[in-house]
Amino acid sequence: MTPDNVEPGSAVPADEAGVRYDLDGPVATVTLCRPEVLNAQTPAMWAELANISRKLPGDVRVVIVRGAGRAFSAGLDLSVARGAGDSSLTTLAQLSPAECADRIAGFQSAFTWLRNPSIVTIAAVHGHAIGAGFQLALNCDMRVLADDARFSMAEVTLGLVPDLGGTKRLAELVGPSRALEICVTGRRIPADEADRIGLATAVVPAAELDAAVADLSAAILNAPDGAVPEIKGLFSGIGQRSYADQDRAEREAQTRRIRDLLGAGE
Repeated sequence: MTPDNVEPGSAVPADEAGVRYDLDGPVATVTLCRPEVLNAQTPAMWAELANISRKLPGDVRVVIVRGAGRAFSAGLDLSVARGAGDSSLTTLAQLSPAECADRIAGFQSAFTWLRNPSIVTIAAVHGHAIGAGFQLALNCDMRVLADDARFSMAEVTLGLVPDLGGTKRLAELVGPSRALEICVTGRRIPADEADRIGLATAVVPAAELDAAVADLSAAILNAPDGAVPEIKGLFSGIGQRSYADQDRAEREAQTRRIRDLLGAGE
């Protein structure tokens, strides 16, 4: 729900977690706000991202995710990961396997809500999107890149694996072989290559990024409200369906749309 003291079109101030969201009618913009460390991510930020997913107004149709300052996100804040807090790697290693996995499941929830069929999510990426930053962008439905954007799945350089919901989406976008190569090398992927291999919805000059995202958002909002979630649902499960199953999903979705449009629904 919208906080009681927030009107549509206003900004909800970032708290100490370093995340802010702005509401403008059916569009919500989520901004990572730690520009002094290139929006390096912490568990506190992940908790706030998950919290935002629970308090979004029901009429929000588009969510834009962006980073303040010079980069989208430089990934995991290593000072936290290597520290002595509740979410440090040292602390996680001391948990039972089940407890550790449960803790990571909580981290994942900060990312995976962006796949929700009721909203279309757009990552506006400039500068570095590394590790957790790359996975945040991958969990969005679309990625509009500035021409200075750089992706990297850098977890392997720390001896870790990508664990924030990015591996399946990456494989769906670029194929399993290319996805594996990206993950095991941790190499940087410039915007032009991201465009060529299917990671980018569009690449634009950095000065035009905000305008390009606004235009895309407006085009999505121009479509009838009920049709967009149904279309997203058709695509979100497409990898698990046979042709026959997809045909059935299409006709069932169309039946719901026809009944809704012509007043034969509930």
